[in-house]
Amino acid sequence: MPRRILFVCTGNICRSPTAEGVARGVAEKLGLDEAFEFDSAGTHGYHVGDPPDPRTIAAARRRGYELAHLRARRVTEFDFIRFDHVIAMGRDHFEWLQRACPPLYHDKLALLLEFSQRFEEDEVPDPYYGGMDGFEQVLDLVEDAAREMLQKLATK
Repeated sequence: MPRRILFVCTGNICRSPTAEGVARGVAEKLGLDEAFEFDSAGTHGYHVGDPPDPRTIAAARRRGYELAHLRARRVTEFDFIRFDHVIAMGRDHFEWLQRACPPLYHDKLALLLEFSQRFEEDEVPDPYYGGMDGFEQVLDLVEDAAREMLQKLATK
């Protein structure tokens, strides 16, 4: 049975759909696509039903990841049961998840950049209000952390 991983940011239109798409692509490249299922959601319902931000789609597409088919949704109580790992993009998302998550499932929560080997940042910055370089930085961080995370989880 595949491990289910949920990536979480605020509105589910920039960071978490990037992480979902990148993790799916990295899993395929590593031959682990059958071992994992991926999804993403937001802590808030600002963009429910919307595709990722066009800049997110464009930046990801340039690196070979397709995100246009994804649609934003909000985290639900059932997500803590359904997913084996609930991965926050930032500290504020992690803290929100800790409050929303039943204590029984707290061990499923983590920050994505805890898995990063190349970068010292501890959270993926929100690129929404900046330029395209912010979306590229998100991809750099997420690619590194996703690769390390999947390799680590695949050996457990």
